[in-house]
Order: sequence, then structure tokens, then C-alpha cells
Amino acid sequence: MNPQKRRAIFERLRAANPAPKSELAHASPFELLVAVVLSAQATDKGVNKATARLFPVAKTPAAMVKLGSDGLIPYISSIGLFNTKAKNVIALSRILVDEHGGKVPRDRDALEKLPGVGRKTANVVLNVAFGEPTIAVDTHIFRVANRTRLAPGKDPLEVEERLLKFTPDEFKPNAHHWLILHGRYVCVARTPKCPQCVIVDLCEYNAKTRALPGTPALEALPLLPPVRRRKA
Repeated sequence: MNPQKRRAIFERLRAANPAPKSELAHASPFELLVAVVLSAQATDKGVNKATARLFPVAKTPAAMVKLGSDGLIPYISSIGLFNTKAKNVIALSRILVDEHGGKVPRDRDALEKLPGVGRKTANVVLNVAFGEPTIAVDTHIFRVANRTRLAPGKDPLEVEERLLKFTPDEFKPNAHHWLILHGRYVCVARTPKCPQCVIVDLCEYNAKTRALPGTPALEALPLLPPVRRRKA
């Protein structure tokens, strides 16, 4: 995919959603960190339902430590892997209190040392809480990047590196949001909603779906001919 097409993709995603936001409800970097840790193998909707009850009780690392694992579990028991997540949230909260003055560090290495926090979670926190131009590659972004050929890669790290390399700087602060929302609601796993896609003529996916009878579609956009992939 050439640079002009990549720029056009982000321009359209920006036009459709000029100010994208995380769908995880939070009011501070700490609440965001906890929500992202809880969101592993869970839906944002399910996490938001749990944290709506949790955060009024424990919205700081100190309050979370005081709550303890046994006190936390009833709030998050509807979320998958809640026992492990409870231990991680309490442990990372204790580290924040003991080593970071109760603040979430604006540092990748420090974030990744926290229990339950990997590269993806650190990228989300750095981007959403602190405005860093990071791109957290989850299953949705991995699928969109490979399917569209925007930044194909064999694993999340390779996709992340290529997105950072190929995405124009002006789009990097919001690229994570645009791509994850596109993958979550349009470029879905089983049957992508190509007729409702704002980048359908720019995407290089060879098996675009067509509108079913009676299904509304966007104003007709000319489809580009299938792109032949070069052999490595």
C-alpha cells in the first residue's frame, strides 16, 4: 500500500470520527489502567458495568490496596479471569503506592513492570492517559492492519512497528482509536461490513463483501480492482 492511500484512509477515518475516545469509562490514569487490565478477554461493556460500581469505592491505588483482593472480587466477578485480575490489580496498586507516589508512571518500562500490564496495556495508557503517539495492537487492530494491507505483519509487535513507521505523525495520536473502532464495528472478524465501510475503495482486501438485499449502504464508492500481493 502506498503512502497516498494510507493518508487517505486516515483522512476518511478522521472525517467520520474527528475526536475518537476510549470506550472504557475512566476519570483518571489509574482508573484507565485498572479498566484496561480488567478488559483482557472481556468486553468494554462488561468492564464498564463492573467499574461503575468499583470506582466510587476504590478510585485510587491506596483505596484499592485497602480493599484487597477479597474485597475487589465481588465487584469484578462478572468478568473473566477475575481471580487473577484481582490479584494483579491489588499488586500493581501496591507498587504504585510504594514506588510511584500513588501515581501512574508516564514511562513504558515502569508500566510494563506492573503485574498484569504488557506492551498493549502500556500503549493504551500512554496514548489515552498521557497523549503519547503510541498504537496498541489488539485483535481488532491486528485484523484491520492485515486485512486492509495498511500495515501487514505476522504478529502484534510487527504490526505496531509498521503502523508507527507508515502512519503520518498527525494521525498517530488517534490512530489507535480509529483502527480499533473500525475493527470492532465495521471490519469485523467473520463477515466484514464492506458496504458500510468508509474506506472500502482504499482497502486492499480481495474478498470484499457485498450488500445484502434491503441492507443500507454508503453512497456508491468505486471499488478498486483487486490488488495482487507481491511475493516476499
